[in-house]
Amino acid sequence: MWEQVVFAFVTLFSSATHQSWVELALKFFPFVVLLEAPFFLLVCSGMVKYGLREHRPYLQRERYPRVSCVITCYSEGDDVRKTIQSLAQQIYPGFIEIIAVVDGAVQNEPTLRAARGARELLAGARRRALVVLPKWQRGGRVSSLNAGLSIASGEIVMALDGDTSFDNDMVRHATRHFDDPGVVGVAGSLRVRNARRSLAARMQALEYMLSIGAGKTGLSEFNIVNNISGAFGVFRASFIRNLGGWDAGTAEDLDMTMRIKQYFGRHPGLRIVFDPHAVGHTDAPDTWRVFFRQRLRWDGDMFYIFIRKFRLNLRPRLLGWRNFLFVVVNGLVMQVLMPFLIVAYTGVMLFTLPVGAVLGVLGFVYAVYLAALLFYFLLYLVAVSERPRHDAAYLRFLPLFPLFAFVNRVHCTFSILQEVFLKTHLDSAMAPWWVLRKTKF
Repeated sequence: MWEQVVFAFVTLFSSATHQSWVELALKFFPFVVLLEAPFFLLVCSGMVKYGLREHRPYLQRERYPRVSCVITCYSEGDDVRKTIQSLAQQIYPGFIEIIAVVDGAVQNEPTLRAARGARELLAGARRRALVVLPKWQRGGRVSSLNAGLSIASGEIVMALDGDTSFDNDMVRHATRHFDDPGVVGVAGSLRVRNARRSLAARMQALEYMLSIGAGKTGLSEFNIVNNISGAFGVFRASFIRNLGGWDAGTAEDLDMTMRIKQYFGRHPGLRIVFDPHAVGHTDAPDTWRVFFRQRLRWDGDMFYIFIRKFRLNLRPRLLGWRNFLFVVVNGLVMQVLMPFLIVAYTGVMLFTLPVGAVLGVLGFVYAVYLAALLFYFLLYLVAVSERPRHDAAYLRFLPLFPLFAFVNRVHCTFSILQEVFLKTHLDSAMAPWWVLRKTKF
């Protein structure tokens, strides 16, 4: 068998070195040539563009708008104090209003008690205020966000998770973009706080760097940011209020991003920006069982948003041609259809080729992706990362990432199928059933 592995790998490698780039590209047609390669080049060019611009001198700001930080709390306990403290200690001369919304406060008395006790953390902090808003009946994350929005007094509203802490310059970086009147939302960068706890957490930390830190930086340069994270989103309050706040249901972050983009076609000056230097730190699942259970919900919700909820709204007139093409290619084809194509392609090889030949082909594909990934990661370190020495330590985990990504793609097919047949978005920890049953979805 090993002779077959070596023969298949060497044959593919030698053909790659002797054939023209057109002949080589045809071997990967159409998935790599039409989808992944253009997306890779788009993001890389965006990172280069960002790196060249951000090394210019920093301009002094003329105004620092009032900021309301809506923290959605459910069962964080004392961890919510870390979030409140990290916001109270921001090096931002403007006023910061911290609104801790405790959902289901009757069942979550420890979280409510911790939030109320956090007032001491603001002692001596100028231009800071803490409001604790208990919601006695649980209504889900969207209910908490809208409750916080209803009393927020800031020009800028941040939607934050109760178990996420932030760098002390986060508000300064996130709010500077709103000096541009066309900016209606800013996506913050998320890092994994508990990365050292296990290999599962390490791989997610690397994934966050590549998909959020690097990927969204590149997409932001072309105003096609794919999602404003629910754990760390920043919005112009007047715009969000005109939308009616957050919509009931699951995947409220992707839902809000898509609702904002519905105005891009008619108002081409509107923008969603990603700032890799506005950094939040969150805990990721530290076991594979919890990780795959989380992705079961994430991937299923993605199908729900694109196919069930917004399929009739995916039009150039609403999204604008740029975001329409991006949503169709990246959202529908690469995220929804591509996992099934990968599983089908691998299955066909297993049934039609000897095992050794299959391993040789997969080994060659792995080598190509690893080489591209290495270039991508090094470009991220040079052009984007705000802490390159820290991130460079993840270089040793890079050889595992293609395998991690492949397993994720395979698992994604199961998640989507479960949503298709079982409508798992109706059984989400983010939105109780008594809330979801009142929606049309």
